[in-house]
Amino acid sequence: MRPPTTRLRNSVIGASVTGLLGSLALAAFPAAGATPQAPAAAPKASGAQAAAPYEYLGWGSPQKPTDVMAATGIKWFTLAFILSDGGCNPKWDGSRALKGGSDESAIKSIRAAGGDIVVSVGGWSGAKLGEKCSSATALAGAYQKVIDAYRLKAFDIDIENTEFGNATVRQRVVDALKIVEQKNPGIVTYITMGTTPSGPDATGKDLIKRGARAGLAADAWVVMPFDFGGHSGTMGQASVSALEGLKNAVKSAYAYSDSVAYRHIGVSSMNGKTDEAGETVTLNDFKTILTYAQQHHIARYAFWSVNRDRSCGSGGAGDACSGVSQSPYAYTKVVAQYGG
Repeated sequence: MRPPTTRLRNSVIGASVTGLLGSLALAAFPAAGATPQAPAAAPKASGAQAAAPYEYLGWGSPQKPTDVMAATGIKWFTLAFILSDGGCNPKWDGSRALKGGSDESAIKSIRAAGGDIVVSVGGWSGAKLGEKCSSATALAGAYQKVIDAYRLKAFDIDIENTEFGNATVRQRVVDALKIVEQKNPGIVTYITMGTTPSGPDATGKDLIKRGARAGLAADAWVVMPFDFGGHSGTMGQASVSALEGLKNAVKSAYAYSDSVAYRHIGVSSMNGKTDEAGETVTLNDFKTILTYAQQHHIARYAFWSVNRDRSCGSGGAGDACSGVSQSPYAYTKVVAQYGG
C-alpha cells in the first residue's frame, strides 16, 4: 500500500494521461450547447459542518478526536478511508469492520462530545469500491452500508488515482451517488479530487459535467490544491487560483450563478510539507484560504490531516507530523474558525 500521506494527484505524466481520458470521455456527452440537467441549487451543508479536517485512525499516531475538539473547538471530522475488502464490500482501510471496533468507538466519542463526522471513501491507495463494484446499483449498496452503519449526515467520495482516471468508473460513481441522494433525502455529499493551480484538469471537468448531466445534487465539488509539481506565487495564492477554476467549472456545468457556484465548491488542503519536494503549505497559506472561504461562503474547508498537525521534532514530515515549526493543532485552529 502506498504511504497514506501521498493522496494525489497530478504528476506531469498522470495529468497527461487523465487529460486524454477526459477528452475522450467528452464524446459521450450531448453536443455542445445542450442544457445541463441541473438540480436544485440550495446546498445543505452549513455551520460547523463546513469545517471538517481529515483524521486517519489507522496510522500516523492518531490523536484522540475528543482531545482535538477540546484543544481547537473543531466539531466535525472527516474520517478516512473506506476501501474495498477485495470485493464490493466496504471496510476501514479495506480490513477493519464497520461495526464493533475502534473506529465505531471513536465516532461515538465524537458525537458524545457534541461533534459529528463525515466518512470518506477512497483516497490514493488501496482497492477502490468504484472499481470493485460492477454496477452503480452495487456501488450505491456499498455506500449505503457505510451510511446505515453510522446514520451519516454527510458523505465524501475522495476519488483519486485509478478510480479517477477511468471514465467508466467516474460515471459509475456519479450514478451511485445519485441513487444515494434519492435514498437518503437531506444527506450532504462531497466529491473530492486533485487539481492543477488553475483548477480541475480535463478529467476533473469531465467528472463535474457527468454529475451535472446526471442531475447529481452534490453539495460540494472539492479540490485538493497541493502536490502541484510547480506553481507561481504562494501556496495560498495557488489554492485560491485553483478554487476559482473549480468555481468556473461548476458554474459552467450546472448553469449556476457565481454566488451559487461558490456555495457548491470546497477545498481540502495539506498542512506543512507536502509530498512534493520543496512544496510547503504554511499557516499564512491556510489563513489566505480562510479569507477566501469567508468571502465566498464555500461549502467545505478541510485538510489532510489532523494526524500531521504538530511539529516533527527530529526527522522530516510524515504521517504523524507536518515538517514545519508549529504549535500543536495550529492548522486545525485556523480551519475551526470557518463557519460556512
